[in-house]
Amino acid sequence: LNRRYWSHDEQIILGAQTSLANCLNKLGRRDEALVLYRETHARRVALHGFSHGSAIGSGSNLAACLGNLKLYDEAIQLVRDQLLPAARRSLGSDHRVTLCMNETLV
Repeated sequence: LNRRYWSHDEQIILGAQTSLANCLNKLGRRDEALVLYRETHARRVALHGFSHGSAIGSGSNLAACLGNLKLYDEAIQLVRDQLLPAARRSLGSDHRVTLCMNETLV
């Protein structure tokens, strides 16, 4: 999204880009959605670190898109190596997000 039309607040821009990626994904334009999911996840991690809730959420979106594109090895690696450890640290082992990520690896 072009910054001259939108707020310069990084969180608002990332939210808008995530919404656009979600729309593209629902329309079946998953390759385009993947590009945005990768970008928003990288920017959220850079802003907040891996253990922040928004970084975990954007990583989950990325992993789901990778799975939809049958890029299973990359999706599993992302969940196993980054998202699940971050979720355990910040959310706890019994949080629903952490439990769902555990289920995807079983």
